[in-house]
Amino acid sequence: MPMPDAVHDAPFVGATRRNMKASTRSQESSPFWRFSLGFYRQPGIAEVCIDLQERAGIDVNLLLFLLWQATLRRAVCVHEIEALEARIAPWRLATVVPLRSIRRALKSPPALVAAGTAELFRNKIKAVELEAERLQQEAMHALAAASPLGREARFPDEAARANIANYATVARAVFPERTVEVLLAALEKPRAQQEE
Repeated sequence: MPMPDAVHDAPFVGATRRNMKASTRSQESSPFWRFSLGFYRQPGIAEVCIDLQERAGIDVNLLLFLLWQATLRRAVCVHEIEALEARIAPWRLATVVPLRSIRRALKSPPALVAAGTAELFRNKIKAVELEAERLQQEAMHALAAASPLGREARFPDEAARANIANYATVARAVFPERTVEVLLAALEKPRAQQEE
């Protein structure tokens, strides 16, 4: 799938995100979910996240979690990231990945159903996929609240660099330097802009 289509098709992007905006401000959503929505909509972030997902198989929610932890000056070690991955992978593989596959397949639906009807159905799948991601993030937030992760870093950017490098190690992937710089630059923006 060409990158521009993938970016515009990402669950955080577009109408679904707008529809979810009201619920993201509710008492029910965690600071991590609000961070993720604000961070992901910044220029260039969707593209680099989807590229890492497609090329390296990374879990964007886990990457966002590690970046959020960095804003709290928490540097998460390789072993903690491996433990997180082991806890969240079953949910991701049972819900997020199959829903994403269905949503993507419906970009070019079989001719049996009218195109408009198929698109409405696809949008419902997209909303369910986004909810599955939100539930994963809420569970990750609860895990971190129950037992803080990592060590305290002096600065958020120090924690972010460590978290990105450690996740690359866990994923056995190379994160392109340009990708890392895009993530770090977006992380430096004031939190108020990220949570708008």
